[in-house]
Amino acid sequence: MSLQEKIQAEVKKEIGLNQVVEKKFKFPFFKKVRGTSRKKNYVTTLVLNENRTYVFQKYQITEQTILHDLIPRLATAGHVMFDKRGNPLIILPNWSVEPFSPLEHYNQSMISGTNTKGYKILMAKMQSEQAGKKKEMGGLIKWILGAGLLGIIVYAFLG
Repeated sequence: MSLQEKIQAEVKKEIGLNQVVEKKFKFPFFKKVRGTSRKKNYVTTLVLNENRTYVFQKYQITEQTILHDLIPRLATAGHVMFDKRGNPLIILPNWSVEPFSPLEHYNQSMISGTNTKGYKILMAKMQSEQAGKKKEMGGLIKWILGAGLLGIIVYAFLG
């Protein structure tokens, strides 16, 4: 269990949210892309509208484009995402001809410093160097202290 999961569990315990069950996301039934549709290059498209609403559509990719509202939009391999079952998905803003690109946004977050990858490494380093942690004594120091204590005890009995 990671540190973030532990913190979330503690917060849920404190505010009494233990009964909250997270629902799994499901594609709309008629917008799923299965066997033969997948072979014919169909993809589920999440279209984001200007008024902050969204709709799921199902489009066929032809020559690395999809046709939405009679306007060709890009649909290259870098724009297609897959879930655990292999269902293809494209996130397409209605105002743009280029869909959301996970690889491009990942690289941009690495450059701008907003990526969580560095934070995980930093948190692990901070956790290993906590102030309350005691350093273990080396084996040689233990033997020296033991011999000194034994010498004091023998001196007390003989003296």
